[in-house]
Amino acid sequence: MAPSTEYLAEFELLVMLAIARPDAEWYGASIRREIEERAGRPVSIGAVYATLGRLEDRDLLEHEITDPLPVRGGRSRKIYHLTEAGREAVRSSAGMLVRMMKGVPLAGGEA
Repeated sequence: MAPSTEYLAEFELLVMLAIARPDAEWYGASIRREIEERAGRPVSIGAVYATLGRLEDRDLLEHEITDPLPVRGGRSRKIYHLTEAGREAVRSSAGMLVRMMKGVPLAGGEA
């Protein structure tokens, strides 16, 4: 497998992995909640939005804008999706971590 030219930082990978899950529409607050619940770490909404902007600038994500929510004062949301380049960056970065963990006793990897 040829290495990807895109490398994801830790938080970028967490954001991308949240968006890669097919079971919800992923917008800023839902991404934040997913990372906090699954990774067990607090996340500022500003960090999520800054990361989403960087990933879109690198063409790893795209978004669509929804109709306003059907409640008084309802707002539109940006729903994020991985691009093909984004899917490849996630596969590459996650695969690299798995390979690095092999043989590390603290990580539960096998020698």
